[in-house]
Amino acid sequence: MVDHPRARKLADRIQEIVAEMLDTKVKDPRLGFVTVTDVRVTGDLQHASVFYTVLGDERARTESAAALASATGLIRSEVGRQTGVRLTPTLEFIPDAVPETAEHLEAALRVAAQRDAEVAALAAGAQFAGEADPYKHADEDDEAE
Repeated sequence: MVDHPRARKLADRIQEIVAEMLDTKVKDPRLGFVTVTDVRVTGDLQHASVFYTVLGDERARTESAAALASATGLIRSEVGRQTGVRLTPTLEFIPDAVPETAEHLEAALRVAAQRDAEVAALAAGAQFAGEADPYKHADEDDEAE
């Protein structure tokens, strides 16, 4: 998909508007600590996908998703009013997988660090298989003759 400059500008503006709306105007008690991480708008400016994260457990995530679903109309009307585009894009709220991805990467890095420590411990007590210096030197050739 080509990243159109106008779509990117609209996405940035929608992200600001949605974040401001969630902070000031949406007063749903189910709404937890929501962070808008990214907004992607289609090239024809008809649809906007709003990615968000929620601080908390699974219950907070589901309640916040329900609160966002119920406030979509209010948020969309405010987006239309503040952006001034001819057709206001439809909004779709999608939970962002950034925390789960970051957790997966952290676990992989911990395993890699543990394996590196094991290899370093094995290498610390290792000895050469043959002589310490297996190469011939010029002074040794003179002694052999």
